[in-house]
Amino acid sequence: MPFEALFTLATVLAVLVTLVVTRIAPDVVLMAALALLVVSGILEPGEALVGFSNPGVMTIATLYVVAAGLKETGAIQWIAHRLLGRPRGLRQAQARVLLPASGLSAFMNNTTVVAMFIPAVQEWAARLKLPPSKLLLPLSYAAILGGTCTLIGTSTNLVVDGLLQTERGVSLAMFELAWVGVPLLVVGGGFLMLFADKLLPDRQGVLEQLEQAREYAVEVVVEDKGPLAGKTIAAAGLRSLAHGYLADIERHGRLLTAVPPETELLAGDVLVFIGAPECARELRRIHGLRPAGGDVHKLDIAHHRRCLVEAVIGPDFAGLHQTVRESRFRSRYQAVILSISRHGKRLPGKLGDIRLQVGDTLLLETAQDFVDQYRYRKDFLLVSGLNDSTPPDFRKAPVALGILGGMVALSASGLVSILEAALLAGGAMLVTRCVPASKARRYLDLTVLIVIAASFALGAAMAKTGAAAQIAQWLLLVDGLAPWAALALVYLMTVIFTELITNNAAAVLMFPIAMAVAEQLGVDVLPFAVAVMFAASASFMTPLGYQTNLMVLGPGGYRFTDYLRLGAPLSLIVGVTAVGLIPVVWSF
Repeated sequence: MPFEALFTLATVLAVLVTLVVTRIAPDVVLMAALALLVVSGILEPGEALVGFSNPGVMTIATLYVVAAGLKETGAIQWIAHRLLGRPRGLRQAQARVLLPASGLSAFMNNTTVVAMFIPAVQEWAARLKLPPSKLLLPLSYAAILGGTCTLIGTSTNLVVDGLLQTERGVSLAMFELAWVGVPLLVVGGGFLMLFADKLLPDRQGVLEQLEQAREYAVEVVVEDKGPLAGKTIAAAGLRSLAHGYLADIERHGRLLTAVPPETELLAGDVLVFIGAPECARELRRIHGLRPAGGDVHKLDIAHHRRCLVEAVIGPDFAGLHQTVRESRFRSRYQAVILSISRHGKRLPGKLGDIRLQVGDTLLLETAQDFVDQYRYRKDFLLVSGLNDSTPPDFRKAPVALGILGGMVALSASGLVSILEAALLAGGAMLVTRCVPASKARRYLDLTVLIVIAASFALGAAMAKTGAAAQIAQWLLLVDGLAPWAALALVYLMTVIFTELITNNAAAVLMFPIAMAVAEQLGVDVLPFAVAVMFAASASFMTPLGYQTNLMVLGPGGYRFTDYLRLGAPLSLIVGVTAVGLIPVVWSF
């Protein structure tokens, strides 16, 4: 094998290992690999940067604006509340979640669909007294399956279609994938309807658990002429309690939240502590404090002067594996953690000593602008903000849905390309003020776009140096291997990559390998490219493989084993169906 091919394979392997075992951001890892391939002379600058001009990547960027318009107008919530209704039982409830979620995901970003459905389903489940754990993971899986039905349903489809246009001059039609995607949705949805109730636990999410948790708010007053008046919080010893922590200070009718330790206490300050019942007994032993009302009352999560936000810690959170205290959470985010839920259970003990992990769900008390400030950051996967100060403009929901319908109709008719239809729809969202330009700009997920575009450099290097052809030879070691068996191998390898790294990076890395396999077998490349499309979306077995899976982890009260229990058989069923149908629709 030439040195260039060995160097490229080593680079790809280093990227895979780094993405799996470290917390370095994926866009940083992929851009570093791109730079290495250019500096080493493997790729020319134009070859390395070809992903940034790929039509698939540009279509994804434009569709973020379309999704922004649908989200800002509340169009998804508008549909959800009308379709959910009042089912008679759990199975009917699951059907009313699966159908609209999969249908909407076929035409827009499934992350946006799931983000908008989660609070609606939580409220709906509470009203009907149904466990959210029976509904939220099927919601994520239905959104993934729905995204496979059209070319714009998931970014992976657009990426592979862009590669086909660039490399082979072939472009798929809007609904061409439906020949396989719809059967996958029917088979996968049927499996979820039949077995989700049996395989998923009856468990509550973080908000329901908080209402039952023995966690209290304790209010005490700083005494006039007492020893604590004039001291800072730290000097008064109020930062080192065993059973609670200081959350708020009420001073002269104002509520001070996320107070730093150097804040000076004044006589008459009402200090609000959050903690276990023993916190009240501990505070009574501190000289200079007296009970504000003489009682300990249960934490009121609907307090009219508080903004509560439920947020899931993402893989790029700066304080991962640090305690809450070590992460300087209050000073960094200007927010107080009221409760932490992990795998569906509120973590016991003092909050400041808990080490934060990916997937932990935090219930935060914070300022009104927290949701707007961190909605577009990767520190958190924000699920719901209670008492949101900026509700959607539902009056424009029909306009946004009309624009989406027009985009689909235009691209399906063949009058314009999908990129052109998306550009027209994005422009219409801005012109009709469904979303302001400032917000549309923030909806662009640059991390995802950079990861996809930079991944093209790895794919180009594998094709140019012969590394992809060498991997294809290793896959075809068995003499006389049938094309359908090679297709199954490509599908399986893509699924493994998808569960380890991002789905888009997996698709770009597997595309040149799939092309090389087809060429060495002397068959058409299209069925192999389509197999990469479907396999890269089939991430059901871990919460980290697909963003929607991680988003429902805390709200559904799930554990990692729940994903494996339901996702492993679903992956097998979807894989067998896809590998069986793809050669029928796109012959070898």
